[in-house]
Amino acid sequence: MATTQDSRASRAVLRSEFRLFTREPGAIFWILVFPTALISILGLIPAFREASEDLDGRRVIDLYVPVAVLLSMIVAGVQSMPAVLSGYRERGILRRLSATPARPQTLLTAQLVLHGTAIAVSVALALVVGRLAFSVALPDQLAGYLLALLLTGAAALALGAVITALSRTTKIAQTVGTVVFFPAMFTAGVWLPVQTMPDALRDIVQLTPFGAASQALDQAATGAWPAWSHLGVMALWTMVLTAVAIRRFRWE
Repeated sequence: MATTQDSRASRAVLRSEFRLFTREPGAIFWILVFPTALISILGLIPAFREASEDLDGRRVIDLYVPVAVLLSMIVAGVQSMPAVLSGYRERGILRRLSATPARPQTLLTAQLVLHGTAIAVSVALALVVGRLAFSVALPDQLAGYLLALLLTGAAALALGAVITALSRTTKIAQTVGTVVFFPAMFTAGVWLPVQTMPDALRDIVQLTPFGAASQALDQAATGAWPAWSHLGVMALWTMVLTAVAIRRFRWE
């Protein structure tokens, strides 16, 4: 009986959070639309559609599809989810939920599911638009690509959980998220693809979750299994960030 009641409460919370999420045009734009828009804008640059010997015959636009995929994860994990959960805690919503069948953990799970789903849709859009509009090949190593996506998404959401845990208010969460956002974009290769960075810089960037993710996704896209070192870096970051979030998180 209790299990049925918990299940109903979980579904009710998920439906409610979904409705609230769809009423946030900013989140929808930055997670779902902006990454694909970035590919479309960059793809209109003629030089980005030309094969380059420096890239082993590949094009710049080929490198930016994985970057756009990462961008959706960074926005969801670093900026969107922390602001929502910190706002709930600041307004006492999480504390009040503890006295209902819908526990605070249910709300946290709903947010993870919603943002994870939004990331999946954004990834699909980026891959489809890249393929149809600019003839970017779909990932040749699909299993490796999916594994890299799962690890990257987990790392991004774990990072968001840490920001939430350390931020007492929504403003603090937004500020911290912005501070983390720009370095994360750099390591993901938004301004300069990781594959084209100088060797010393690339070696450093590959030690970050999104730098390693950029390399892993690119390798899988070209048909190779992602290097275990890159997958290991993402897994390690996910475990460490999750442990920190669990230790520091407070419901009120």
